[in-house]
Amino acid sequence: MAPNLLAPDWLAEPADANALSPALWSRTVHREGADLVVGGVTAASLAERFGTPLYVVDEQDVRDRAAEVHAAFLAAFERVGSRAKVYYAGKAFLSIEVARWMAEAGLNIDVCSGGELAVALAAGVDPARLGFHGNNKSLAEIDRAVAAGVGAIIIDSVQEIDRVAEASARHGRTQRVRLRVNSGVHAHTHAFLATAHEDQKFGIGLADAPAAVERIRGAGSLEFLGLHCHIGSQIFGADGFAESAARLLAVHQQLLAAGDVPELNLGGGFGIAYTTADDPSPIGELATRIAQTVADGCAELGIPVPVVAFEPGRTIIGAAGLTLYTVGTTKDVEVSIGDDGETAVRRYVSIDGGMSDNARTALYGADYSARIADRLSDAPPALVRVAGKHCESGDIVVDADYLPGDVAPGDLLAVPATGAYCWSLSSNYNYVGRPAVVAVRDGEARVIVRGETEADLLARDTAYQPVPTVEGVNA
Repeated sequence: MAPNLLAPDWLAEPADANALSPALWSRTVHREGADLVVGGVTAASLAERFGTPLYVVDEQDVRDRAAEVHAAFLAAFERVGSRAKVYYAGKAFLSIEVARWMAEAGLNIDVCSGGELAVALAAGVDPARLGFHGNNKSLAEIDRAVAAGVGAIIIDSVQEIDRVAEASARHGRTQRVRLRVNSGVHAHTHAFLATAHEDQKFGIGLADAPAAVERIRGAGSLEFLGLHCHIGSQIFGADGFAESAARLLAVHQQLLAAGDVPELNLGGGFGIAYTTADDPSPIGELATRIAQTVADGCAELGIPVPVVAFEPGRTIIGAAGLTLYTVGTTKDVEVSIGDDGETAVRRYVSIDGGMSDNARTALYGADYSARIADRLSDAPPALVRVAGKHCESGDIVVDADYLPGDVAPGDLLAVPATGAYCWSLSSNYNYVGRPAVVAVRDGEARVIVRGETEADLLARDTAYQPVPTVEGVNA
């Protein structure tokens, strides 16, 4: 059978549209007969118990990946005579339970709002193990972070230096800070091109760092830890980190002339596989190469290797999550290709969720994969587009994948690699409640974030008057 001309170049038609590519799924996912199983629990039983859409997090996989990432960076920098710090990037997905898993794995936590700070504190995480990010922290957020004893505040602008210094002095504390800078390295390009001035909202130019650090050091209530830089997201290799580190170390050396610079934070952005075309480098290889690059750079400059910090998020929790949906309708759409009258058929598979629970496809053009989770089929593969239920033509969850050609209403679909930036970007578009998050482990499932009901949504509307009831029954 000829390939569907609507399929993107990277998408190969599978021999078996039921097969699971291990790189895309949490490590406990497998088939038991027709059933997809995660954490020892069948997807069908999760859907029956909790409904769909449903976020599912493989707790053991999250814990294992957190421990592996932590160990990889610690070992890599120990080999070059230094230490590493690993901060879990809470923006990927944060709940009280997840914050506790990270702390138990030995990780620090990176937060970037008052709400994320509140979650980490509610989880009982030692404030000294928190880093506080943000390009526009409010005065109240800064005050709360300082009062709580946050281990590091990442200064994002010159104006913020005085704000943090004043809050620290008011609370009688010496607040440790990092300075976010832009190295000019763009991880999404192959050449990692530098620009003289970065056109983005985060950080300050690398050339402006010495003056800002001098100002930080002049504030009696601040302690300068080092520079911070984040070069992008969904990065598969180490080249961008290596180039960025080289540029940062040149300024790091300059700053050492006037005082201590104990740390260097190279940020996060390590990628994962969303489709079979994705091939990210193993985290151990990345850690080893980055550590050696930093060590070599320091040797050339004649300076000691600093403590190097990282902020992984997606690589810890992304592949450990999946989302379950129920198919509502299917339709075949004949699409014209070119000007010669040739056509091809795209099958739209509409589900009971969409851009309110996974905005990444609409926001970034992200690609995802899908599989039927509650049955097997020997039907030939069909090119599908998995669409959401929202009143928006761009409401797409999976732009292109192959499912069995008999995919039908009532089928349970599983979309892998949704642990990062799906729940955290979710919304109430079209007044749809955000789904629950369920953690699975060793055959047990429990809700760690409750799903929203229509009653929850209405309760925020000040004009809402509950319908009177008679003997407990709606009138």
